[in-house]
Amino acid sequence: MSSLEDLHDDVDSRIVSTARAVIEREARALSGVPAQIGPDFAQIVQAVLALDGKVVTTGTGTSGIMAERLAHLLAVSGTPAFYLPCLDALHGGMGAISTSDYVIAFSKGGRSDELIQLTSRLVARGVHVLAVTEKPDSPFATAASTVVRLRTDPVDADPGGLIAMGSTLVVGAWGDALAATLMRLRDHSWEDVVDIHPGGYVGVQHELPEDQGLDS
Repeated sequence: MSSLEDLHDDVDSRIVSTARAVIEREARALSGVPAQIGPDFAQIVQAVLALDGKVVTTGTGTSGIMAERLAHLLAVSGTPAFYLPCLDALHGGMGAISTSDYVIAFSKGGRSDELIQLTSRLVARGVHVLAVTEKPDSPFATAASTVVRLRTDPVDADPGGLIAMGSTLVVGAWGDALAATLMRLRDHSWEDVVDIHPGGYVGVQHELPEDQGLDS
């Protein structure tokens, strides 16, 4: 084998090792989420079940993407919800939110000026805002009605502790648990899912699961 081939194999090996290490760090961060589910989670579920209005999710940047994902999953699994981008809310969209709604806002660091402003204004109007963040002492969390702290451990599951990779999986898992738990408690069936999701692969299903595939 030539020295050039040796070098090529060495580069390939480092690429594979790097990729595996990233996934292993993210898996460790994700494995720490169940221990962070406690009585406050049950209180959130009960509050959502008691709503007369809808769940509204919001955030900026990557947190906004995860907020949009959660709104979709809630809606398809039986909890009326919609995503309102933070900036759109500050440009008049806030009028779509009423005091009968429940806002779930996401920010890893809690330093987004526009999200802090939105949260403060909603709370001042009597809207309940749940802040989901890693920083419970941040200005965003302080402005909210209630706070959930979600930790990402190891910290470097987010490269440099800055690029939201592992932390998005942590937030996503928390949101999945919320949507799935609400689905179970509402007895939202697979027939209900297909009825409101007629498009794509879901809509053409004829043989549906006998149960929801969720732990009771």
